[in-house]
Amino acid sequence: MTLRKASVIIGLLWVIALPSLSYAQALTTPTDTYEKAQVTAVVSTSTENVSGITEPVQTIAVQILDGAQKGTSATFDNDYIQLNVGDVFYLRHETDPLGGPEYYSVADPYRLNVIFGLAGLFLLLVVVFGGRQGVRGLASLVGSLVLILYVLLPGILHGYSPVWMAIGVSSLIIIVGSYITHGFNRTTSAAVLGMIGTVLITGALGYWAVHAAQLSGYNTEEATYLIFNTNGKIDLVGLLFGGIMIGLLGVLYDIAIGQAVAIEELFRAGTNWTRLQVYRRGIRIGREHIGALVNTLAIAYVGASLPLLLLLYTNTEGWAFTINSEIISTEIIRILIGSIGLVLGVPITTLIASYMLSAGMKSSSTGESHGHHH
Repeated sequence: MTLRKASVIIGLLWVIALPSLSYAQALTTPTDTYEKAQVTAVVSTSTENVSGITEPVQTIAVQILDGAQKGTSATFDNDYIQLNVGDVFYLRHETDPLGGPEYYSVADPYRLNVIFGLAGLFLLLVVVFGGRQGVRGLASLVGSLVLILYVLLPGILHGYSPVWMAIGVSSLIIIVGSYITHGFNRTTSAAVLGMIGTVLITGALGYWAVHAAQLSGYNTEEATYLIFNTNGKIDLVGLLFGGIMIGLLGVLYDIAIGQAVAIEELFRAGTNWTRLQVYRRGIRIGREHIGALVNTLAIAYVGASLPLLLLLYTNTEGWAFTINSEIISTEIIRILIGSIGLVLGVPITTLIASYMLSAGMKSSSTGESHGHHH
C-alpha cells in the first residue's frame, strides 16, 4: 500500500470517527448545574495554609431548595465564603455522565433579596419625592433598558458593527428618554439636539482615540470569555467604543437638560436680554455644572476600579509603564472621552437653546401682547 493510499484511508476513518468522538467527548464531559440551597448545619470548622495565607475551611450540611434534586441533602467542604446555619446560597453541582463521584461547592451567596429590596426602596423614593416627573423618569429608564437589551445587544451579537449600533442606540435613548421625561417642547428639543451634536463630535474623537492608542479591547476577563463564547465573532475594539458612548450618556443627559432649562428660565427672567447675553449667562451656569460633574465622573470611575488601582499601585514597574498598560490606559481614555463630551455639551447645548428658545419666547410674548390688546 502506497503512502498516499494509506493517508487517504486514515483520513476517511478520521472523518467517520469524528462525530462519534465528539459525541463520546460530550458524554464524558462533567456537567455543572446551579441550584439554590440552605445550610442546615455547620459540621466542623478548620484552617488551611495556601501560599502562606491561612484560609478558613468548614464542612457544611445543606438542603437543596430547587431544581431536579429539590429536597435532597448533601455534605461537603467549603473553602469559599464562610456560611452560617440558615444561610441561603447557590450550590454548584458537578456530575459525571459516566457515573463518577458528584462534587458540591458554594458558587455564591444568595444576593437577590438585597437587590430586590434596594430596587423597591429606589422605586418608592422616586415615586414619593419625584412625583409625576419621577414616574416619567422611570418610564424613560425602562425604555432605555429595552433599547439596550433588545436592540443594542442582539444587534452586536448578530454581527452588526458595535460602533454604529452604539451611535444609533445612543441617539434613540437620547430622543426617547428626553421626550418621555420632559415632554414635547422647545426646551427638550434643544437639549436633544445638543446631546446628539455632542455625541457625534465626541464619538469621532473616541473612535480616533481607541484606534490611535491601539486598544485591543482585551482589558477584562469578560471580554476574553465573550470571544470564546461567540467564536471570535465580536469586534472587541468596536465594543469598547460602544461602551464609552453609552457611558457618556448619563452625565451628558444631565448637563444638556440642565442647560436647556437654565436658558429657558433666563429668557423668562430677562425678557429684554439678547441671545448673546443669555448665552453668556448660560455658560456661567454651565461652568459650575462642569466643575462638579467632571469631578463626579472621575471619582465614579476610580471607585469602580479601586481594587485594580490598589493592585497596580503596589507594583514595581514604574508609573509610566503602569499607565501605558492597556488595562489602565483603557480606563483613562474612557474617563477623558467622557469628560471631554461633558465639557463640550455645555457650549453646544447652550448655543442651540439660545437660538431655539429665543424664537419661542418672542412668539410667546407676541401672542400675549396681542391677547392683552384685545
